[in-house]
Amino acid sequence: MFTVNEVSKIAGISVRTLQYYDKIGLLPPSGFTDSGYRLYSEDSLERLQTILLFRELEFPLKEIKKIINNPHFDRKEALSEQIELLKLRREQIDSLISLAEKLITKEEKFLDYSAFDKTKLKKYEAEAKEKWGKTSAFGEYEAKSEGRSDENNASIAAEMMEIFKEFGKISGSSPKSEETQSLVKKLQSFITENYYTCTDEILSGLGQMYVLDERFTENIDKSGGKGTAEFVSKAIAFYCGK
Repeated sequence: MFTVNEVSKIAGISVRTLQYYDKIGLLPPSGFTDSGYRLYSEDSLERLQTILLFRELEFPLKEIKKIINNPHFDRKEALSEQIELLKLRREQIDSLISLAEKLITKEEKFLDYSAFDKTKLKKYEAEAKEKWGKTSAFGEYEAKSEGRSDENNASIAAEMMEIFKEFGKISGSSPKSEETQSLVKKLQSFITENYYTCTDEILSGLGQMYVLDERFTENIDKSGGKGTAEFVSKAIAFYCGK
């Protein structure tokens, strides 16, 4: 077992941070000394590594807690996803360094902003967050879809596409309009009824996926017309940000 001071030195974080992690239920101690001081096991240190990796990837503490407290959380799988995200970040940093070096030597005389493009990174982050954030939701989906025939599933999918078609018909209006926001609510209710409980948090993640994943974008635009996916994404962002 390790004392809070030992863990602080090993991990390079303050005692106050560890105390805060305990307070919010993110990293509770494994036990206490007779004097009431926190003690941490090797399992706790592994959990702390996972937390710090998520923090390096700029995940909010609230989101990290939700992910790692999920009974279906797979640490090995999460580490694989984190490695890919870190590689993408390294790739972008290398591009920024290269650009800066060229600017110093004046090799780069044109306005090249490609090194600042985070589209690929954001797309992967959105996919990973959605995957980690709705693991339990997937279990709910499996329970709801159990016993459904292929025809039933196809019918439900078609109904959902009809909702996107409705979005397409009003895509020229404001994403914040009452009619548009009513459609967002309809979409959220439809997902909850047929797939899994679609919280605002999950809906927000889906909204990002609709524009960051070209597969979603293509299917939604096919139903509602070009630009529908982007319109839906903006409408969801407003809905979840209210």
